[in-house]
Amino acid sequence: MVGSPRPGKVMSTNASQLERLTFFSDAVFAIAITLLIIEVHVPHLETRDDQAYWLALHALQPSFMGFVLSFLVIGALWVAHHRVFGMLDDYSPSIMWPNMLLLMVVAFMPFATALMSSNALARVPELFYASTLLVAGLLQRLLFARALQAPFVKPGISPEDVAATRWRSLGLPTAAAMSLVAAWFVPGWNNFLLLGIPLLVRAYAGLGRRRALRLQAVPAAS
Repeated sequence: MVGSPRPGKVMSTNASQLERLTFFSDAVFAIAITLLIIEVHVPHLETRDDQAYWLALHALQPSFMGFVLSFLVIGALWVAHHRVFGMLDDYSPSIMWPNMLLLMVVAFMPFATALMSSNALARVPELFYASTLLVAGLLQRLLFARALQAPFVKPGISPEDVAATRWRSLGLPTAAAMSLVAAWFVPGWNNFLLLGIPLLVRAYAGLGRRRALRLQAVPAAS
């Protein structure tokens, strides 16, 4: 069974190291998600005219939208990271660099967000932003594939839950790839495709769970 403890293993020999890795990752996510708002610059007007302030705030609308979009994306990356690491009681050293590279891209996202939101409807900034999300999604997929191996998963977690979690990680790279293609033709509007990430995640999770159940049923049928 996935997650069965190894013979003679009382507790994870790497439990404290896994905890350190999790805390460090949480800190990077928290800093990156906070830095997003730093890129939304407060307007300083030499007037008290209400209309002037409403116009200044309206001009910041792309920055607000970029902040919300990236906040939700980084939040989704953290939720997935939290879910996967909560399923582990040990880990392989092979996850260290995929995790570090994922955190590097997450830390880079405030810049990609500022570039995109400060140049609304421009093709290159939109391509750059979508590419950043695609790289983050692919690194997350690689990290989860290496982390969710049978020797490291907590006892009691079913194979179908592991499969569903692995497949869920396809949601972001799929949406980012579609957004990247669309950015060439309709820059700006391509970001609406990213709103479909939750639907893609749910669909992939269902596919992964059904596939795992079918694989379990094959030996029983034979």
